Order: sequence, then structure tokens, then C-alpha cells
Amino acid sequence: MKKILIPIAILAVVGIFIYTKAVGTYNMFVQKEEVINGQWAEVQTQYQRRADLIPNLVNTVKGYADFEQETLTGVIEARAKATSIQIDPTNLTPDKLAEFQQAQDQLSGALSRLLVTVERYPDLKANQNFLELQAQLEGTENRISVARRNFNESVQDYNSNLRTFPNNIFAGWYGFETKGYFEASAGAENAPTVQF
Repeated sequence: MKKILIPIAILAVVGIFIYTKAVGTYNMFVQKEEVINGQWAEVQTQYQRRADLIPNLVNTVKGYADFEQETLTGVIEARAKATSIQIDPTNLTPDKLAEFQQAQDQLSGALSRLLVTVERYPDLKANQNFLELQAQLEGTENRISVARRNFNESVQDYNSNLRTFPNNIFAGWYGFETKGYFEASAGAENAPTVQF
């Protein structure tokens, strides 16, 4: 009888250990996903802030009749495209994140072209509303950068835990998958050329 109880006790201890580890791992991944969801919400908030500032900037610039309409149209269209792409926090795949980032990069490029074009209009550059909006946009770009960095740090922590043994086994059981990162824009490795 004692020979039967020893294997049963060992199996019970191993079973309790596996159960405890499985539950603990599941709860850890749920918590880490919630951190990622919170960081993603912050990223979206900052991009929305930028999108909300753009109409005011465009309207301020429109007041100058001879300003290039093509530039303004490009900014408006890029904003519309950037705000149309919505990503659910449960679907933060690398492909979806790349699509979102590409639309945001197009908007950043359109804003850059607008701000470069403004250089030719000294009256506009001196306009107080324009200067305030420009300062707010610069601050928002910094906030976006910080939010993206924080998001990537959360994703790195989650993905690292997901891929380590034995967490990878339990993650597979529960269907947890790696999340995508924000990456540098194409061509970001090349320094811009400045000509005088």
C-alpha cells in the first residue's frame, strides 16, 4: 500500500506545481497585456491630440490667400488617412502596427512640408496663433515619441516573458502571441541633407 501512495503523492505534488505555474503564468500575461493596452491607449491619445491640432493649424495658414493650396490639401488628406486607421489593442500585430505607422509617417511628412513652406511667408511665421500651434505640435511630437517608447518597452517585457521557457509552453496553451513594435520609419537611418 505504501508503494502506491508514494507515486500518487509525487504525481499530486507535480500536478499542483504545474497547475500553480499555469495559473500564475496566465495571470502574468493578462497583467502584461493590460499594461500594453494602457500604453497603446496613451499612444492613440497623443496621435489624436496631433490630429486635433491640425485643423486649427490649417485654418490659420489658410488666412494667407497666396499660400499653396496643394500643401494644405496634402496635410488634410494625410490627416484623414491617419485617423481612419484604427487598431484594436487585442490585434497589435506587426502588420497592423506597420500600417498604422505608415499612415502616421505620411501625416508627419505632410506636416513637415507645410512647416518648410511656411518659411517663405514671414507674416505667417510671425502670427501669434501660428507660433502657438507650432509649439503645441512640437510638444505633441515629443509626447508621441515618449508614448511610443513606453509602448515598445511594455511590448519588449511581454514578448521576452512570452518567449522564455517554460512560459512559452503555457502561452501556447492559452493562445498568447507576440505583439508588434513601433519601428523607425523607412529612411530614418539616413541623416537629412542641409544645403545653404
